[in-house]
Amino acid sequence: MSRRAARLLIAAVAIAHAAFFIAYQRPDWATEWTDQNGYLLLGRVLAETGRFSRFANTPQYVPEAIRTPVYPAFVALLDTLFGESHLAIAIAQGLLFAATCLVVHALALTIASDGVAAAAGLASALYPPLPYFAALVLTEVLTTFFVTAGLALWLRALARGSTPLAIAAGVVLAAAALTRPTFALLPLFLVGAALVATRGPRGTVWRISGVAVAAFAFVVAPWILYNAVFFKALTFSPAGGPGRQLFEGAWQVQFPGRLESELTSLADQVPDRAALDAQVREVAARSQRPAEPMLRYVHQHQDIARIWTTPTDPWQRMLARIAADREYWRVAVENIRRDPVRHFWRRAIRGTFLLWAAEIPVRYSDINRLAPWTIRAMWLPQAAVLGLAVWGVVVFVGRGARTAGYAMAALIAYVTAVHTPLYSEARYSLPAMPIVLLLATMGTAAIAKRTRARKLPPSQSHA
Repeated sequence: MSRRAARLLIAAVAIAHAAFFIAYQRPDWATEWTDQNGYLLLGRVLAETGRFSRFANTPQYVPEAIRTPVYPAFVALLDTLFGESHLAIAIAQGLLFAATCLVVHALALTIASDGVAAAAGLASALYPPLPYFAALVLTEVLTTFFVTAGLALWLRALARGSTPLAIAAGVVLAAAALTRPTFALLPLFLVGAALVATRGPRGTVWRISGVAVAAFAFVVAPWILYNAVFFKALTFSPAGGPGRQLFEGAWQVQFPGRLESELTSLADQVPDRAALDAQVREVAARSQRPAEPMLRYVHQHQDIARIWTTPTDPWQRMLARIAADREYWRVAVENIRRDPVRHFWRRAIRGTFLLWAAEIPVRYSDINRLAPWTIRAMWLPQAAVLGLAVWGVVVFVGRGARTAGYAMAALIAYVTAVHTPLYSEARYSLPAMPIVLLLATMGTAAIAKRTRARKLPPSQSHA
């Protein structure tokens, strides 16, 4: 298959896959994934008024305290071009998904054979969670594109010693951080990996690293300054900081996913404390678990949520969101101190599994109808893919592609290091999955080649 034919096939498969999930997800657009509402609102206000705010008509400008600006700007651009349309956003993200698969193919061509590169692009195009999220107004697919393209540019810049490519890599990685703040320190991990991978003089690595980091800093600086002016803090997201992540992560290792989801829904829907307690005790009896931790969780959830739901003034409500994140942190630390060894052990084990192998690409409204064995059957191949990806790193390094292998390993390590200690959802690892799939394809090809060699007579296997 020619490279052009491979690109056409990869793009066609990705677009068809995205179209399927647009049709499949559409019934849930207005009822599930409530984070979509915030992005739609920010995009609409930005398109109509030029304000990055949830409030279009307040006399005093009320800055956004939770979200970073790139994804709302993406939504605002599509609103301006096509009107406010979830379908238009889903189609645009479907095309971004296809573009990401083509970037994987292009990157793989620089470090693997044409066949492996085509297989890596197709693996990305056939990986269901990517088009699943492309159909939703969420940051996953845009972040995935930026991270994949940023890594590809970074590797190309190192290989060629190119200053323009280093600048491009820094700009694209900055766009990833301004879409998903958890990627704010990724460039430092990539620089460290490049320095470790390089044998001999490191002058070119230092130069490319300095240019890329400077370009990254130049792009993110206005946003940091914006937060410093309005919130008096050097931060990417004042109210979207680690407080709530630590709080939810502490409870995530206490309860099974369905149980925690049920308790959260009760805390949100039953404001009366006595009625809430009665329903939680029913849940505890049904699940044959102690009620005390469940009661503590729903009480904490309600009490902290009231911090920002009680104020009605927009400015005060914005400030309350920041205060709530600090309270999440304080309460989370208290919870962890009850049994710190158990907490950190379960975060390391369960948190890592949930991050890398627990995606369920089923319409959200249908997930709780799935039998446990069905969910585990979905988890198994994801765990296998990660294992093959680890082997793929070994293959790259063993074949002398140390810079590429170490950079890809650094991306996986970075995502794990950021999310596992706090809170894990499989979608948090999605921006790294095209690279994981590329590595897994490389690992699979190496295993297949070794298996074929073993089956051949000795004279042919050494030919």
